[in-house]
Amino acid sequence: MVLGMSTVSFELRGDVALVTMDDGKANALSPASVPEISAAFDRAAEEAKAIVLTGREGKLCAGFDLRVMMSGEEGAFALLRAGSELYLKIYEHPQPVIMASTGHAIAGGALLLGVGDVRIGVDGPFKIGLNEVSIGMPLPIFAHEIAQARLEKRHLLAATLGATLYAPKDAVEVGWLDRVTAPEELLPSALAEADRLAKLPGTAYGLSKLSMRRGLTAHVRETLESDLTEITGRMKFG
Repeated sequence: MVLGMSTVSFELRGDVALVTMDDGKANALSPASVPEISAAFDRAAEEAKAIVLTGREGKLCAGFDLRVMMSGEEGAFALLRAGSELYLKIYEHPQPVIMASTGHAIAGGALLLGVGDVRIGVDGPFKIGLNEVSIGMPLPIFAHEIAQARLEKRHLLAATLGATLYAPKDAVEVGWLDRVTAPEELLPSALAEADRLAKLPGTAYGLSKLSMRRGLTAHVRETLESDLTEITGRMKFG
């Protein structure tokens, strides 16, 4: 069964929910797409045992919609808050979450990889990473906490303060991805991994994940309002 939405589709493949983002462009996180992705994860919790999140060919996600981010303090704050809540929902989601990166995953797109349990990407001329500092935006606490939790320590400063973007094979070494495949193997590999993890006892998996990640999520929630207020208050709009 396929449920079509404006930018997100939901399809059950046995016990696996296949969630696909496709806005026909860069798959930016927008006021429209963020709640759709969130709703897809809510539905998966009811109907599936594991999730694969993927994107359109060549693009997993280009990050937050720059038109909204540059529209003013109120719009930027609202979008960053909604996005951060989505990352936390995925990071805490009780089911196995496999990210199938179809290409570029930049800024907020890289963070989607960071909150997945298993990250598989396609090999090719793609860029992955956090470029915020290079475009004049401070990294929110939720961004650098996710990076610190998932990336190799020796690459952390280059990947955050250095705003380095990586090719997929290099992203494996840094920690944004677990492995790369040929494009035609991406979805079969991700679905196979989801099928494997879906066979684990669900309660044990979900409670263990929540326990392991509670420190990060509590810290992000405690600091979210003040951090985003400071960041958006210092941004230059227009």
